[in-house]
Amino acid sequence: MLVGKPGLDGHSNGAEQVAVRARDAGFEVIYQGIRLTPEQIVAAAVAEDVHLVGLSILSGSHMELVPDVLDGLREAGLEEIPVIVGGIIPDSDGKRLKELGVAAVFTPKDFGLTQIMDGFVDVIRAAHGLD
Repeated sequence: MLVGKPGLDGHSNGAEQVAVRARDAGFEVIYQGIRLTPEQIVAAAVAEDVHLVGLSILSGSHMELVPDVLDGLREAGLEEIPVIVGGIIPDSDGKRLKELGVAAVFTPKDFGLTQIMDGFVDVIRAAHGLD
């Protein structure tokens, strides 16, 4: 699993908590820090052969950055890798992100880390037709 913090957002606490819990739940987690470009996130997904990309965005730039990551993954031939997004995302934007190809959107109302890990597993299973 790759945890990415695109954009200029410097608040990494949530992403780091998710990354630690994911590692505790058995995921191999790649976390390269904050303020990454969509290109850097896509390059890491390619290099690390990940099964899930999680983006954490609190800066309000999710409607600009997430499509760039999705496009980059498609261009790299990795459209089968599910992308999830977490952050302060209005419901209408979350719906639009799902229409663009995001597998799941998590917001502050989704604070149960164990349930979030279950959601990650569900997304990966669905991406591989294991439902």
